[in-house]
Amino acid sequence: MQTTRRLVLGAGLGALTIGREAFAQGASGPIRIATAGPMTGQYAAFGTQMREGATQAVTDINAAGGVLGRQLALEIGDDACDPRQAVSVANQLAARRVQFVAGHFCSGSSIPARDVYAEEGVLQMSPASTNPRFTDEGKWNTFRTCGRDDQQGLVAGRYIVQNFRGKKVAILHDNSAYGKGLADETKKAMNAGGMQETMYAAYTPGERDYNALVSRMKAAGIEVIYLGGYHTEGGLIIRQAKEQGMNVTLIGGDSLVTNEFWQIAGNAGEGTLMTFSSDPRRRPTAAEVVARFRARNVDPEGYVLYTYAAIQIFAEAAKKANTTDPRRLAQVIKADGPWQTVLGPISFDAKGDVTVPDYVFYVWRNGTYAELS
Repeated sequence: MQTTRRLVLGAGLGALTIGREAFAQGASGPIRIATAGPMTGQYAAFGTQMREGATQAVTDINAAGGVLGRQLALEIGDDACDPRQAVSVANQLAARRVQFVAGHFCSGSSIPARDVYAEEGVLQMSPASTNPRFTDEGKWNTFRTCGRDDQQGLVAGRYIVQNFRGKKVAILHDNSAYGKGLADETKKAMNAGGMQETMYAAYTPGERDYNALVSRMKAAGIEVIYLGGYHTEGGLIIRQAKEQGMNVTLIGGDSLVTNEFWQIAGNAGEGTLMTFSSDPRRRPTAAEVVARFRARNVDPEGYVLYTYAAIQIFAEAAKKANTTDPRRLAQVIKADGPWQTVLGPISFDAKGDVTVPDYVFYVWRNGTYAELS
């Protein structure tokens, strides 16, 4: 299976050339970077977000003169959110002398890929992987522009305690590094607030029929479902719950931040709650870039701008350090922030986590989502 392809974007021309040998190797050639995530498979909506963000960032940086007098060449890695495929992609990207990867998306992919990148000398910055292990395990090369599950779960757990005390809550997860990690952090915060869940259960991702699980929840009188998992299953579960006549509220994490959730859930998604950072599309620092996306009929939702920001940070750090050496850049990125990005100023702690996480609640209404006022 071919899991990478080379994209070389012409400076200032908007040109797109695909080819493995479009540039010669060496310091006078392009600086190879990549984004990697689920370009195919059931979570491909998020891969599309990452590809859009990375492509626009490379276009804009190259149009402005590139980095240290060189153009950026973008590689696309498809891991389909599969850990084994993520390792294969990481090895391929390292073999192609990629110096920086904005990826991966799923924590279960980012964590094993991280170890390959660390060994091969590749800098990694995930726009989306929230499992604490990703940065807690101390790799020199590991950063993220998003927050962490222990931060997101704390916000979710406290919100449930404050707004649904006395309700019967089911905590569901898909056994993934992301899904179970987020569910467990939410459960921890909820329990610390004096509220116990009525049901804690795992489900198998990728299925089409969750009616047996829904029937169990209905029999238990569940009124709130907290989902540690992705939009594909979340949309099906809430739709099938409403079809069985349940009066239930679905609450999820940042993996529901895609319009595809509503396409799956339909009107059953009305009132669904989710946590994500404050809407990056509405930040003043994003205005010009958002306008460029919308001129191409692209909605920079979800992780589009988080991917864009990761590549911005790489480029600015390289200019400041006057090198693209990944180990040197890792030191500079931690020491010399804040970095001015489309998301606003970003600084990193010693682990590579952002120093100011920004989780808020959103609600789905009439096919779109917006921050709770």
